[in-house]
Amino acid sequence: MPNLKNKVVLITGARRGMGRAHALALAKYGAKVVVTDISQEECQQVVEEIKKQGGQALALKLDVTKKQEVEEVIKKAVKEFGGLDILVNNAGIAEFKPFLAITEQEWDKTLDINLKGQFLCAQAAARQMKEQGGGTIVNIASVAMGQQGIGSPNIAHYCASKGGVAALTEALAVELAQFNIRVNCVAPGLIETPMIEAVKSDPKTFEAMLAQIPLRRAGRPEEVSELVAFLASDNSSYMTGSVVVIDGGWLST
Repeated sequence: MPNLKNKVVLITGARRGMGRAHALALAKYGAKVVVTDISQEECQQVVEEIKKQGGQALALKLDVTKKQEVEEVIKKAVKEFGGLDILVNNAGIAEFKPFLAITEQEWDKTLDINLKGQFLCAQAAARQMKEQGGGTIVNIASVAMGQQGIGSPNIAHYCASKGGVAALTEALAVELAQFNIRVNCVAPGLIETPMIEAVKSDPKTFEAMLAQIPLRRAGRPEEVSELVAFLASDNSSYMTGSVVVIDGGWLST
C-alpha cells in the first residue's frame, strides 16, 4: 500500500469527480490534503469527508489560470502544513463541440484551464519542492492525448490540451530530476464522472464507446485514484516521465 503519512499534497479540481476521489484516497493513505477548486464551499465539503475518516485537510479556492492565485494557494498550503510534497494537476474541462464550430474563446478557455493551469501549478509547486529538496508531481491527461491510435471527435481543443500535458510531463521530468522532483502522468479512458454526462445522454454513442472497451464498462474514479496514489508515493521511486494509461483496455483493441 502507498505510504503517504505526513506528506502534504495539493490537488486541483478536487471538488468533485476524479479530483474528489484523489483527495479521499491520498488522505486515506496518510497525506495532509489541500483541496482546491473554483468553489471553496464545495471543496470544504470534501474536507469534511476527509476529516470524518480521520484525515487532515484544507479547502482553498483556486482558479488555476491565474498565476497570482496559484502562488498564493501554495503559500497558504505551506503555511498551514509546513511544506508541499505532492501536486496532483487534476483540474480540467471538456466541452463537446464540432471542430468547425469551436470559437476562439472556447479554444482559449480549454487550453487555459487544461494546459496553462498545469504549467502554472507545476512551476509554482516545483519551486517550493526544489527548496525542500524534492517532491512529486502527477499530471492528469487522457487517452484522447493523441499518438494513441484513436481519434476523438468533437473535442479537438480538449485533445490538444491533453497532448500538451503529456509532452509537458516528459519535459519536466528531464528538467526537474536534478532537484529530486519526479513528474509522471495518468491518462484515463472513459471514467464515471460528471464530465461524461454529455456522452451518456446519447445512449447509442455511449454504448458504442463501451463496445470498444474490452472490460465493457467505464472506470470508477477510485480506480484512477489508486494509480495516482502509487505515482505520488515512494513505491514508484524509479518512475519519472511516464505516461500511464488506465482505460479498461481501450487502446489495446
